[in-house]
Amino acid sequence: MGRRIVIAGVASGVGKTLVASAVSYGMRRRGYAVQPFKVGPDYIDPGYLSLAAGREARNLDSWLMGRSQLVESFASSAAGADVSVIEGVMGYYDGMSGRTNRSSTHEVACILGAPVILVVDVRSAARSVAAVVAGFARYQPNARIAGVILNRVKSARHARFCTDAIEQLRIPVLGLIPHSESYALESRHLGLVPPVESAAKRKRAMAAIAAAADHIDIDSIVRISRTAPKLKVRPRPRKSGRVRARVCVALDSSFNFYYRDNLDALEQNGAELEFFSPVSDRRLPECDAIYLGGGFPEVRASPLSRNSAMRNAIKKHATIDRRAIYAECGGMMYLSRAIKSGNRRHAMAGVLDAQTEMKKKMVLNYTRATVAKNCLVARRTKKLHGHEFHYSHLTGVGPDTEFAYRLDDGVGIRDESDGILQDGVLASYGHLYFGSAVADRIVDGICTAARR
Repeated sequence: MGRRIVIAGVASGVGKTLVASAVSYGMRRRGYAVQPFKVGPDYIDPGYLSLAAGREARNLDSWLMGRSQLVESFASSAAGADVSVIEGVMGYYDGMSGRTNRSSTHEVACILGAPVILVVDVRSAARSVAAVVAGFARYQPNARIAGVILNRVKSARHARFCTDAIEQLRIPVLGLIPHSESYALESRHLGLVPPVESAAKRKRAMAAIAAAADHIDIDSIVRISRTAPKLKVRPRPRKSGRVRARVCVALDSSFNFYYRDNLDALEQNGAELEFFSPVSDRRLPECDAIYLGGGFPEVRASPLSRNSAMRNAIKKHATIDRRAIYAECGGMMYLSRAIKSGNRRHAMAGVLDAQTEMKKKMVLNYTRATVAKNCLVARRTKKLHGHEFHYSHLTGVGPDTEFAYRLDDGVGIRDESDGILQDGVLASYGHLYFGSAVADRIVDGICTAARR
């Protein structure tokens, strides 16, 4: 819990994930046990951090988790590691509003007392880069910036101009990564392509990460990480005990957006987890409930549609066996009648009487919801924090559809409502961070449904 470092960026798209992964890999290559973290509600970047560190990345989000849960989760996850590498989100000071640092990387760095390395994309500037770095270092009195890494450097001359300018600020330059496709990670519409999708993607990603690590002063970053003070916190004791419910979790190239903390919380509250693939498995494992997380069902719509055996099994689970399903975003899309993109339409599980249509406009929000009806995750009037992140919307949702959540902030499915309730199914665009209380409620609800 002692050594830790935050890798922040001046903006989105400057190469934070590449740099944080390269720093993690460089430390691991030197024999350190590295625990990676990602600030914010992100499912894709942690896959690269996990790949590089050889240890599963965790999320840190003050909006979803609250300050105390964030610190407890960090402490529990960092236990046993030599150093923690924390990748930021968006620009260093970007968060809930333009007035405060709430939910920003800067807030998390302050909560954890961590020094910060700032990543700057320098492809279109030279000496002017120093003005950017100076602005970030002086914008807040506790900026915590201990060094910079320059990404997309075009030449030795370019590197010298940038370095000479920045070092006049008495801020060390700790890395110079060349501007080349060899150092790029593959992207698409929601950000980077999840490395879990194929062995080839993981191999290409690791080649880029390893190459970038060779251009970073890893030893200096390790020394800086030692300046973080020890956190005075005791990790919360983890529950253990008998298995109360068996939950099948969809995990493959289509569905892989899960917080590791959520899965852990389910297990700690009595759920036995078994993973399956809606793309390739023909049978659904015997279970009391299904957890369909987010992902890219629109990208894998064709093989999902072809696997009619699994689509039928999931529909039977919900409509005939009347067992529980919890689905978020991509999981909800899979439960709809079909996914339509342009002129192409792919049949899905048909549990929900609605159709998913892909759009060009992205919905991206933190959400606040009041639980309007008792449901699998909470009782009525409970307040929930979450986030939504998608390029689709549901059409054909009937006027009599019951919704579990009324959104105070966010878009949801329709008219600021989210969380379709249908027998034992709860399906929403919103992603939640469970915590122990929500996980316990879910397992209780699964047990109740299974006894009917």
